[in-house]
Amino acid sequence: MAEAVLAPVAATDERRRTVDRVFRGALIFNSALTAYWLFLLATGGSSTFFKDYRGDLKHLGGILIFFLFFHVAWGFVWLGVKTLLLTHFVGFSKEERRRAFSSRLDGRFEVADLTTRYSERRIRIADMIGRRGRFFMMGLSGFFALYVNLASEPAARFATGFLTDNLLDAVVVSWLFLGLYYFDGALAAAVYGPQSRVMDGVLARANCLLISTLWAAFKFVLVPLGTRMAAIYPPREFAPLFAFIWGSYIVSDAFSEIVGSLFGKQRLRVWGMGDVNRKSVAGTVACFTSSLLFCLWIVSANGLAAPWIALAVLISFSNAVFELFSPRGTDDFTMTVANALICWAFGAWLY
Repeated sequence: MAEAVLAPVAATDERRRTVDRVFRGALIFNSALTAYWLFLLATGGSSTFFKDYRGDLKHLGGILIFFLFFHVAWGFVWLGVKTLLLTHFVGFSKEERRRAFSSRLDGRFEVADLTTRYSERRIRIADMIGRRGRFFMMGLSGFFALYVNLASEPAARFATGFLTDNLLDAVVVSWLFLGLYYFDGALAAAVYGPQSRVMDGVLARANCLLISTLWAAFKFVLVPLGTRMAAIYPPREFAPLFAFIWGSYIVSDAFSEIVGSLFGKQRLRVWGMGDVNRKSVAGTVACFTSSLLFCLWIVSANGLAAPWIALAVLISFSNAVFELFSPRGTDDFTMTVANALICWAFGAWLY
């Protein structure tokens, strides 16, 4: 009997240590980036990353407005949608919903307890709709705005034009996520709630913070890679190149979760940041298929040569592999970085 009690207590303690380790890692990473930016600001220096602006009040105000609109106001919208789903579609009580949107660090949130009383598939569907609904407008609007901009004005600033202009934004937004990490209440629920899977249990916010931190890291990784690709590819191919790297990831990652949640049998066990880590064959197939269709549409729309069809297949295969085998919480980073490296190698071979 004592062993049965000690086992879940030990598991809870280990999950809490993981929650704290993710926070400390993100804090160290963002502190280092902030110190680097402040050093350049104080010395009047410049770098590949923070080159074109000094982060004046107007720019910082724009970042705050972006955060308030997309992460807070839009977060409240999808917090409401997810609340309705958990109430009427899944059947959660008011107290269960409160715990689901809290930091979950009071030791009372157990996924196994919920899945014995409610449909796991329905919980996964509610998680998926909250996450994808919240990201849909933000991700796709950002992608299409940048894609159209590059297509209409394929300037030589391929790397700095749409990459470095977002770096300080990533640092500031990361501080806001860090500041709300351990808090309960309406604001923290709006920022973290729609994205935090019920099925991730105690590690839900750790998963979210890891994703946002690695997404900021991806932006910094892509600056030197983008500079090298800009020196290889002709300007007219900057927009499709951007679509292959970022657009294919957005589409394939979304469809893998949508199809997997709706139709997939979660039998593929994976390692990662969550209490329950399983994926499905249906989701993996959807990841590859949606990426391939999207990339082939880009090839056709831009009148690209036949080798780009081979690149579309390779990118789609890479998306499916990294989405499936990357530890949960890291696939956004691994998929996009792999896409960038493949496109770099393809350009070096083609030109």
